[in-house]
Amino acid sequence: MLFRRASELIGLDIGSSSIKVVQLKEIEGNYTLTRFGMVSLAPEMIVDGTIMDSVRCVEILHNLIKDQSITSKDAVISLSGHSVIVKKVVLPQMTEDELAESIRWEAEQYIPFDINDVNMDFQILNTFADAEGKSQMNVLLAAVKKDKMTEYTSLVIEAGLKPVIVDIDAFALENMYCINYDVREDETIALINVGASLTNINILQGGTFAFTRDVSIGGNKYTETIQKDLGLSYDDAEKAKKGENVEGVDSFTLDPVIENVSNEIVSEITRSFGYFKTASGNEKIDKIMLGGGASKTKNFGNYLQERLETPVEMLNPFRKVQIPPEFDSAYINNAASMAAVVVGLGTRRLSDK
Repeated sequence: MLFRRASELIGLDIGSSSIKVVQLKEIEGNYTLTRFGMVSLAPEMIVDGTIMDSVRCVEILHNLIKDQSITSKDAVISLSGHSVIVKKVVLPQMTEDELAESIRWEAEQYIPFDINDVNMDFQILNTFADAEGKSQMNVLLAAVKKDKMTEYTSLVIEAGLKPVIVDIDAFALENMYCINYDVREDETIALINVGASLTNINILQGGTFAFTRDVSIGGNKYTETIQKDLGLSYDDAEKAKKGENVEGVDSFTLDPVIENVSNEIVSEITRSFGYFKTASGNEKIDKIMLGGGASKTKNFGNYLQERLETPVEMLNPFRKVQIPPEFDSAYINNAASMAAVVVGLGTRRLSDK
């Protein structure tokens, strides 16, 4: 269920600061946008990935689907955070059926939860011979805590939809990247999505999953710190974070506050890169592709590029997606930084594996 890449489903990204919905029409690998909408959530409605006000969230989601004139009921959602575990593991070569029979036993050593409390899926990436000539295989293992999955699928069901696929943010980002950018076999790319409460760090080698880590820090940290340090209201702190003019606030007082938070986020990204390099032996990340609503925070992209000495490019999830003229191009362009996960979900099809 977790890996089925997934006719025309609803991509649904339920985040801490907004709910986003997309539908994409696919013809021979080319995608056209047919529906896209998003609505902001009050900061107390979903906190650190936990749904605090399900009644209001259901109402907002129901209205969003209605406003977008979406008739399909089949939805693709994704999860992230500490309730999600993704590991690339090496196992003795076996058939997919054999692995399906033994996966729970194999996974116990990699999953830090009671194995009975998670839903699991796997994907065999490739096979190889080890130094002793024994046949091995790289397997991508994903596990999600059952209570977290139920929390989000219940919300979707209460809004009148059917969650037919539950994905993981990291895989949605990978799908989005692969439909919009040319994949080079010799290139290592970091996809970084800085959301409201979470930063997804996903590393691809030759377009294939290599590493992922979710860090519990994002755009909300800017807002909270600006509020506290400068004595601003939530709304004014949000405006200041986005570079809008706020009475009594100048760059002399604001910039150091923003830089301190940026430093925290970049330090976590640096730490994640270190974990990847230690595990893989790969010393070089060729490029960072940056997305997420908080990626537009003042000077963040430049700061990230300088600290990691790695080229940074802003992700455009609509780069190769056909946008019909009835869509407001300015709205789509402004929303692009926040749409990476939902576009990836919109590429999924029930027939995929």
